[in-house]
Amino acid sequence: MPRTIAGLLVLAAAPFLLAAVLPPGQAGFWTANILGRAVVFGIIALSLTFLATYGGFVSLAQMTMAGVAGYAVAILVDGAVPRIAGGFSYAAAVPIGLLAATLAGLVVGAIAVRTRDIYLLMITLAVAMGIFRFVETNLAWFNGYEGIRNVVGPTLLGRSFRDPWVFYYVALGVAALLYLGILYLVRSPFGLVLQGIRDNPRRVATLGYSVGLHRIAAFGVAGFVAGCGGVLATIYNIGISPGSIGLGATVNVLIMSVIGGLGHPIGAFLGSLIFTVFDTFAASIYDRERFNTLIGLVFLAIVLVSPDGVIGIAGRLRGVLGLRPRPAGLPRPGGQPQEERS
Repeated sequence: MPRTIAGLLVLAAAPFLLAAVLPPGQAGFWTANILGRAVVFGIIALSLTFLATYGGFVSLAQMTMAGVAGYAVAILVDGAVPRIAGGFSYAAAVPIGLLAATLAGLVVGAIAVRTRDIYLLMITLAVAMGIFRFVETNLAWFNGYEGIRNVVGPTLLGRSFRDPWVFYYVALGVAALLYLGILYLVRSPFGLVLQGIRDNPRRVATLGYSVGLHRIAAFGVAGFVAGCGGVLATIYNIGISPGSIGLGATVNVLIMSVIGGLGHPIGAFLGSLIFTVFDTFAASIYDRERFNTLIGLVFLAIVLVSPDGVIGIAGRLRGVLGLRPRPAGLPRPGGQPQEERS
């Protein structure tokens, strides 16, 4: 916990540090387009990391759940273009969007509850692509491939949500609450049962727990987390379109999670930051048109050096420097516990 608090303080101070060393325009650019975007998509990646680390299953429907929340807000909120339902304030539309994302997570969990490994991966991908195609071709509710624009966000204490500092600190506050909430949840009775199901579902079932209901509930939690990121991403992009939940966006979330490391929730934000930096400066580093090649090479380099991602590299460095080792029993990617099973 002290390390978590220290990390949050560093992130909270980051805009001030950038403003002190960079020109005003560049400081605002880094705050909004690097740090802010990394936090937002880190939240969506956090939902996937939660399922993979503590549930033992990798879902490719997390960007879809984020899109459900984003589209719900865009459809309902007043001022969006085109006006579809309209008339709702952000204070009303955002909770409805989060509820929709949570329900979407529960539905996906119910569909995939009896599958694992590659079968769960393919079922969640099929659900994601089915929803993507439906949204892309529906004009009445989703405005087809053009999507919905002008979702600018609310005004907070007289300041526009478009202000880079306002957006960044709101996103950081939401990310901190979700991150701490996940850490608390996995130590609660529900989280401990979920990890038991990950390791040995039959043994947990013999103790009287419902394996299926716990898995569905985990997808519901992940849907809520992804929905928070989806709402922020929609406001950040000033709208939402089918491309936001397409195959490319879906795979990007998986890449972020794997790069950061599936061994701990913090890996989602580390991976998102690395991905965002390369995405932003791809034109300077290599070639904007070949970004997928660049991030693919980065992905391969990190995974080959450390299958546990950046977290694994950090753990090895701690071992080399003689610092405290990684706690025993911390799950590896794919939900495998570190100690030997009996």
